[in-house]
Amino acid sequence: MANTSNETTKQPTVVMLGCFDTKGEDFQYLYNCLSTLGARVISINTGVQDVAVDFPISISAESVAQQNDCELEALKNSNDRNLVVQKMGQGAAGIISGLLAKGEIDGAISMGGGGGTYMALLAMQALPIGMPKLCLSTVAAKDLSRQVGTRDITLMPSVVDVAGLNRISRLLISQAAGAIYGMMTAPRPTAEHAAGTIAISMFGNTTPCVEHCTRLLKQEGYEVLAFHSVGVGGRTMEALIREGFFDALLDITTTELADDLCDGICSAGPDRLTAAAQTGIPQVVVPGCLDMVNYGHMDTVPEKFQSRQLFSWAPDVTLMRTNVEENRILGRSIAEKLNEARDQVAILLPLGGISKISSQGESFYDPQADAALFGAIKENIRPTTPVAEVDANINDVEFAERAVATLLAMLRK
Repeated sequence: MANTSNETTKQPTVVMLGCFDTKGEDFQYLYNCLSTLGARVISINTGVQDVAVDFPISISAESVAQQNDCELEALKNSNDRNLVVQKMGQGAAGIISGLLAKGEIDGAISMGGGGGTYMALLAMQALPIGMPKLCLSTVAAKDLSRQVGTRDITLMPSVVDVAGLNRISRLLISQAAGAIYGMMTAPRPTAEHAAGTIAISMFGNTTPCVEHCTRLLKQEGYEVLAFHSVGVGGRTMEALIREGFFDALLDITTTELADDLCDGICSAGPDRLTAAAQTGIPQVVVPGCLDMVNYGHMDTVPEKFQSRQLFSWAPDVTLMRTNVEENRILGRSIAEKLNEARDQVAILLPLGGISKISSQGESFYDPQADAALFGAIKENIRPTTPVAEVDANINDVEFAERAVATLLAMLRK
């Protein structure tokens, strides 16, 4: 791992993975750059064709294929490129998992086009958050959110294709090598002592609530990590909960459930609101911002929703007000997911509005829709789960204080 100022300096070890068959010249240069900086390089070949390079290959393509119960010769002769990319990416992930378990690596770097990038990002999923990961890619400017997933992978545009050295590729490859080396050797900040670590979900429409909750929790000695409920934020939070990163969850902003229901751009998928229940950590859940579904520019709202109540939050953010029927579905879904919790769960309902713009006099004020949401939650939740109605807007100080007090009481049990 990266060195701290108090640790004995050691040679950092980086995994260099990629298609050495078609991009051997480029990887030769990257290998030389990394070695010159002082890194030990473990090279993993994910290319299935014949290779002729001067640098040592630590893990052959045969070994990568066998990791996934495949024979390299079969992949080499396959006309199914999708299968080859998938199998070699999965095999590389397995190799990296093994190296990680032995404590032999400090980071990973790769280069490639579309297929090479896919394999690299798939393999890098095996590395935990905080371990440096960098990919110099021809498709870095595309939406690679699905491939990056919940990992902290740095994407660096290659500008030119990774297809032989030139004045631009030499510059960017050397900078990529310097970047991964710098990340691996950067001093780690000293962790401050905390009573525990709490995850909290937020949105622009719940920011005042989350900020006040964070202040109160920090005063009690807790470390608070906020996740922006824009899809990847919720997925990352759920993943880290499953990895045992947190002691409790204050789920103020569950808006991603509405986007999942109505095909919004901020969906975190069907597993949102399941990790804390499955792992058993204390959680306080609020139906924050379930009054809205998120789309992009106004002209990107699906045609079937064009006649609905819309609100332009920003030039590239259009919000659609959820209706009574959608809120009934959302309320039932929340209850069903929380019914899977072993215990240590509580629900708070802000009667004065579930977002900044749903309070009385604001654009999304709709008491019937809110009543449908709250009613569905109460009708479907198991009787032993406490549900508290708070006569305040979600962003009022008294609501934040109630939410924090509820969570602290659960933590002190």
